[in-house]
Amino acid sequence: MQTLESIYTADTAVFSTIHPAGEPWVHTVRAGQIFRIVDLEGNQAVDTLFYNAADPTERYSLTHTIAAQGSLYLTLGTRLMSSEGRPMLTIVADTCGRHDTLGGACSCESNTVRYALEKRHMHSCRDNFMTAIAKSGMGGLAFEKRDVVSNINFFMNVPVTPEGKLTFEDGISAPGKYVEMRAEMEVVVLVSNCPQLNNPCNAYNPTPVQFLVWDGV
Repeated sequence: MQTLESIYTADTAVFSTIHPAGEPWVHTVRAGQIFRIVDLEGNQAVDTLFYNAADPTERYSLTHTIAAQGSLYLTLGTRLMSSEGRPMLTIVADTCGRHDTLGGACSCESNTVRYALEKRHMHSCRDNFMTAIAKSGMGGLAFEKRDVVSNINFFMNVPVTPEGKLTFEDGISAPGKYVEMRAEMEVVVLVSNCPQLNNPCNAYNPTPVQFLVWDGV
């Protein structure tokens, strides 16, 4: 894991908001701007997707990102690649050090399979993504279910065992940890501040996060 503190301070941000636990969020970040996600209370999973604001058919790609960096995890210096093989954002500061690419978004179906039938009704990141798309129009862009692809789980700890299996473990984040990215193109950010109560990704207690944006230098 690599960590590096940011050169930016909150009082100089051009945008700042505290986002409540368990809720979706959509925002556009211009090329060259710096986008920070702050884990305010620690161990909060922040499920995130990125889309090219000019062409939403180009979006964050799990496979292109893993192939480009030769690693399953995101960390300082990682370039988040698009489905067209182009860099969308670059991680330029990170005080957590490692973020998950494989765990995906919780859904009513996965809640049922992983936990119990009575968990099916529980709110999920998949539902959050679809709610955000329906309510916001994603900045005027036309989106459908199939546009919700494999997402990043910032601050989430999903180790891969020697047998190739995934395990969901207590997070490696802590209160005030953050990850900061420079946008290499204008992107639409789609977030589900994960509502999951059944595994350790949120310390069994979803909490708020903070989003900040700077114009860069």
